[in-house]
Amino acid sequence: MSEQINNRRRRLLGTTVAGFSLLELGLGGLANAQAAETTSGARVASFENLRQINAGTLSIGYAEAGPKKGPVVILLHGWPYDIHAFAEVTPLLTAAGYRVIVPYLRGYGSTHFLSADTPRNGQQAVVAVDIIALMDALKIDKAVLGGFDWGARTVNIMAALWPERCKAMVSVSGYLIGSQEANRAPLPPKAELTWWYQFYFATERGQAGYDANRHDFNKLIWHTASPKWDFDDATFERSAQSFNNPDHVAVVIHNYRWRLGLVQGEPQYDELEKRLAMAPTISVPTITLEGDANGAAHPDPSAYAKKFTGKYQHRNITGGIGHNLPQEAPKAFAQAIIDVFRT
Repeated sequence: MSEQINNRRRRLLGTTVAGFSLLELGLGGLANAQAAETTSGARVASFENLRQINAGTLSIGYAEAGPKKGPVVILLHGWPYDIHAFAEVTPLLTAAGYRVIVPYLRGYGSTHFLSADTPRNGQQAVVAVDIIALMDALKIDKAVLGGFDWGARTVNIMAALWPERCKAMVSVSGYLIGSQEANRAPLPPKAELTWWYQFYFATERGQAGYDANRHDFNKLIWHTASPKWDFDDATFERSAQSFNNPDHVAVVIHNYRWRLGLVQGEPQYDELEKRLAMAPTISVPTITLEGDANGAAHPDPSAYAKKFTGKYQHRNITGGIGHNLPQEAPKAFAQAIIDVFRT
């Protein structure tokens, strides 16, 4: 019991933030968001009344909260997570007056393909194209973008290729744009070990194993990527439902096989991938975040600092914070969104 209390204290008190305190905002201004209060006093968005909109090749399921005329923030999850990674971030941002949109990526939750003939593609460019299509469908010209894991890579790509659509950006683990050519280079053994699942997914056995065991597989990833995060079964099960999407396995497997050059992407995205392979710099205002207990593969902040040519700041978030930083340190993540918007 004392260890659980300490974990909660680390989560609530152990984050490093700058600027004015979120605590000063209060939560009375919450608009258009359904939220419940946890035993720790945190507000958690229920995300029960999801919306659906056709955008590009998808029907995208998304949660929306906050005032319609507020500054737009789009928050993107990664693998193997879902929109509930932002369940505590969202009420903090809506209380501060932001309109928050949290979509399911392709292959998750209620997001589905409009045509059975569309390839279940997971290459990096196509996920960014999905979110640009979502912005177009919602008639959003510009937004603050925030994400982690696949979501961080996606907001990096959007900021690099479509800076006119990105007001500012918060990216966990910094700069994650890659290429098939760069991924051909071997890493030191210790680094390769952290990518064990990528090599597993490269095999037919791995695809079959993930399909049969996605629930337990993803729970294992949660534990290894965030070794100090004391999440309960209910928290995981809430997100695990999104992995039942019929396209989930195909999209995930294609994503990791594409990275290694084992499968091809769709030809219409070749030009975008060529631009991304040049590792373009990002000029929009950016705050990058890293947890002090991230058990997933991630670059050192010094390796990507020069990729951000606009106003830039990096923050190390302490207190045993792992890979799923928005859910483990929601106040630090929300504060970064607020601060980067004001730059």
